[in-house]
Amino acid sequence: MHEREQNMVLGKGWLIAAVLTFIFGFAVLGYLAFRNNTDGPPIPREVRTADGRVLFTGNDIKEGQNLFQRYGLMQYGTIFGHGAYLGPDFTAQYLRISGEKARLSYTEQRLTPAEASERVRSEAKQNSYDPGQNVITYTPSQAAAYGEMISYYRDWFGPSSTQQGLRRPYLKDPEEVRKLTSYFSWAAWVCSATRPGTNHSYTNNWPPDSLAGNQPTPGVLMWSVISLVALLCGTGLILFVFGRFEWLGWHATDTELAATHPVPEEVSLTPSQRTVTWYFLVVALLFLLLGLLGGVNAHYHVERAGFYGLSLAEWLPYNLSRMWHVQLALFFVASSFLAMGIFLTPMIAGKEPRHQDKLALILLGALVVVVFGSMSGEAVSLQGLLGTNSPWFWMGSQGWEYLDLGRLWQILLTAGMLIWLLILVRGMLDRLKGEHPGNMPWLFIYSAISIPLFYAAGMFYGKGTPFNQIEFWRFWVVHLWVEDFLELFTTIMVAYVFMLLGVVRVRVATTIVYLDIILYSLGGVIGTMHHLYFSGTPEIHMALGAFFSAMEVIPLLLLTYEAWKFMRLGAPAGGSMLSTTAEMFPHKWAVMFLIAVGFWNFLGAGVFGFLINLPIVSYYEIGTQWTANHGHGAMMGVYGMLSLGFFMFVARYFLPLDKASNTAMGIAFWCTNLGLALMLFINLFPVGMLQINQILATSYWEGREPAFFMLPMVRIFEWLRLPGDALFIIGILPVVYLAVRMFLNRNRGVVRPAEEKQGKVAP
Repeated sequence: MHEREQNMVLGKGWLIAAVLTFIFGFAVLGYLAFRNNTDGPPIPREVRTADGRVLFTGNDIKEGQNLFQRYGLMQYGTIFGHGAYLGPDFTAQYLRISGEKARLSYTEQRLTPAEASERVRSEAKQNSYDPGQNVITYTPSQAAAYGEMISYYRDWFGPSSTQQGLRRPYLKDPEEVRKLTSYFSWAAWVCSATRPGTNHSYTNNWPPDSLAGNQPTPGVLMWSVISLVALLCGTGLILFVFGRFEWLGWHATDTELAATHPVPEEVSLTPSQRTVTWYFLVVALLFLLLGLLGGVNAHYHVERAGFYGLSLAEWLPYNLSRMWHVQLALFFVASSFLAMGIFLTPMIAGKEPRHQDKLALILLGALVVVVFGSMSGEAVSLQGLLGTNSPWFWMGSQGWEYLDLGRLWQILLTAGMLIWLLILVRGMLDRLKGEHPGNMPWLFIYSAISIPLFYAAGMFYGKGTPFNQIEFWRFWVVHLWVEDFLELFTTIMVAYVFMLLGVVRVRVATTIVYLDIILYSLGGVIGTMHHLYFSGTPEIHMALGAFFSAMEVIPLLLLTYEAWKFMRLGAPAGGSMLSTTAEMFPHKWAVMFLIAVGFWNFLGAGVFGFLINLPIVSYYEIGTQWTANHGHGAMMGVYGMLSLGFFMFVARYFLPLDKASNTAMGIAFWCTNLGLALMLFINLFPVGMLQINQILATSYWEGREPAFFMLPMVRIFEWLRLPGDALFIIGILPVVYLAVRMFLNRNRGVVRPAEEKQGKVAP
């Protein structure tokens, strides 16, 4: 395990292929960043009427966007299809209601209904932007509708005593209402006005709306078909290669080892490894809060302003509870990954430098400060207590989903990840000396470097950056950081776990890692653009995003292809992982969670992800419960279960193989997995199907209005989510119990003074 390899374990062709695919992927992203920057929707200096009267200015649009952020409206509804799913999509809402008001004004001028509708469509499609003057000109009906929409939103964001259903922020200042309406008006114009040089809008004719003349473009249909062809061809090719070469995958002949597992109780733990028990206390607390808030958010679907009669929305409004829920999901996963990296480093390196435990505790303190500081800042910010200037952006909430935390907390979290990287590099320094840069120890460090690096991409935009550019960089975090580079770090850590267990050789583990790098670089990097089909980016983003995101499914197919051999890892000769008892195999439940990761990776990330990634499906589906279905299946199913797998692996080094710990791990496994399955199959998927049916039958606007969730059949499915949520939360309680036991038993593996002085760790 600790022998150094001067030469590459694999042929250099693997390293060259990995580097070239990596460079190719990011070269394409660089070009797309340039196109997005130069060909984005214009933010005009002024929006005027035909007679020159100024309706609103570019500054009003920017300040309206800041109000949208400051009031947490992306965690209430959506803008351009992105955000929360219980409130309306504000672009579709403004586009439809203002169009209906314009149509009504034309019918009052004695036009027939058909003539009035055609007039509204024609005006919506007309691009009246003058680049020379940097001015957009509204028609009289559009200008009149804008004035009426200010009154509409003044009432809509009125006092809570006048609101019905899901509670909305109260905008007391009429000027704030006007600026926010100006932002929505500009966004609706972007969705309908024809992009120069094309026959579709800046958003590829999204949202679907007959009154605005929006219908699927030829590109939406064509790239959907091409992405299906890409998936079929890629799948056929990779399965041919797997069938032809037996050195691919977990089943290579040199993995047929006698399963000789090191006994956890006999492993001497280093000081930094013992600090991990503090981390997993935090992980368990975050997981518990995450589950409870998930239950609260789900209940808002059936009781809009309360919680079983309690006026919960008065002090925990939906936009805040959802903001915390989404952010806690990232904190829960990130904390677990940080802890696992710290725990594995001494095992890989074979020894530990002095004072690593102190650095680990400093990092833990910084993590706790960021978690509770950012959540407190968000609560204060949404109450409007941080003023109207920059403090809300820096100390409160930036207002963008998954990156809601204030910029100061974002910087501190990135700094914490750099401290974590220092811990890993410092611990691996001697191990890296003399090791070929293409071997596993270096790959471990490379993937660790990518964690703070790509999270920092979320700071490439500022408070006043246009929406299309914000979304481009935001999804570097949501997709690239989470789905690609955490995936890579995951693969390396899992490979090292199996190497530590003595069931996989270095060559096989290294092959798996290089396959992961190559396949995700080909599909996942450019596939990031599948989030940006309708955000104001040029059509080439949709073309490349659809084509390459289809290939993201291929690595997930490989996990399923290899699932049976994967399950047999660690089992005695002739046995099966599923039949192995905890007494025979101490890491049974850790591997069971890893098996669950493979299942949810294929179903939640692969099947449910591909289902909504086709442009023609996304055109009608974006922002519906099918998006939430994929999000829960991929985020909790993959990264949540992986975090729990890491937790169970580490727990066995602190807890004896007694009945209590084994039972707790089993309850946690079955309750969380069955609870998640019930959430998806009895609530999110069927409600999403009903919602898409509503959109196809009527309009996107109607399918996204909160009134949809009050339909009788929808309410039945919403109430049916309760058993799944309850079962999932029950599964969290054993995790808390195990975390407390780990912490109380944290000194079990204290290194003897002589060994600590030498810095040696048992293999």
